[in-house]
Amino acid sequence: MPAFANDIECRNKLDNEKDPWTANFYLDNDLFTETDRNYTNGIRVSLVSPNVDNFLTDDCLPDWVLGVNQYLPFLDAETTNSEKVQRNLIITFGQQIYTPNDINRTIVDPDDRPYAGWLYSGLAYQSRSKNILRTTELNIGIVGPAALGQEAQDFIHDLRGFDKFQGWDNQLENELGLQLVHELKYRYAPKPLTGVLSYDTIFHAGGSLGNVATYANAGAEFRLGWHLPDDFGTSALRPGGDNSAPGPTDARYNSTSRDNSIGAHLFIAADGRYVLQDIFLDGNTFSDSHSVDKEPFVGEVIVGWAVLYRGAKFSFSRVHRSREFKGQPEGHNYGAMSLSYSFEF
Repeated sequence: MPAFANDIECRNKLDNEKDPWTANFYLDNDLFTETDRNYTNGIRVSLVSPNVDNFLTDDCLPDWVLGVNQYLPFLDAETTNSEKVQRNLIITFGQQIYTPNDINRTIVDPDDRPYAGWLYSGLAYQSRSKNILRTTELNIGIVGPAALGQEAQDFIHDLRGFDKFQGWDNQLENELGLQLVHELKYRYAPKPLTGVLSYDTIFHAGGSLGNVATYANAGAEFRLGWHLPDDFGTSALRPGGDNSAPGPTDARYNSTSRDNSIGAHLFIAADGRYVLQDIFLDGNTFSDSHSVDKEPFVGEVIVGWAVLYRGAKFSFSRVHRSREFKGQPEGHNYGAMSLSYSFEF
């Protein structure tokens, strides 16, 4: 991949190794659950690099990334013991859209959430050793009309023949958005249940800091199925969620074994967070805007299924999120779909 491999020596190195690239696509939409409000749409695409020796000097990283990394010494450039560390760099692009409940109202409803769009790109670093995955991610983007939330929603509604929301003139103002996320995941090794079935459990904890969102979160995922993948689960579309890159024992890891990468499993996951700042509820940071009183504690439960075939992993789930602000009459449901593909370049 030219975005990472910046010289002949690096390209030769990648040609001689079996570490895969992984491309991820995530889509959240409440039309899957026949609603159209609150967190109504999210899309995210990301590219996970093959393993790099370290984040500070590896020739496979572009010069601009190496320049940034010099100011991030916490990225663990060297191992401190003989334990093998799998390191990956992730580049992400995404958009999220939020709307109130009333599609026809043209003036602000003080008891409902603001209209808002969030368009961003991100750079993340993952370090994996045995059953532990550490992710540090920096997202930079724009909140407001420049995020093209209205244009994206209107396009989909035109395509599907739906009525359009009439209150986008009241959306949050343009504001630069910054978000620093760190999350730690721990996976208990799969255990046999009966026949070809096995199960595992993945715990996570972390937090976000920035004017877009400041919170602490924790949760877990339980998986049951046939040929469980050697990855860290199927999270909803949240920062730190690019956990589908395969580990060294996964059949997707190289072309020799990829033809045998067939499996299926069910999963149930939960996440809870304590929220200090949410720009999509608190409104603009540096200017007056519509806002509502948020709930400090928010939880969600995710139930779904996933299938693996050769280098691909597809999942679909239903997410139930608790009330996020005081005037919200009930929690919100939406569907989440993800597609991950691991390949050699």
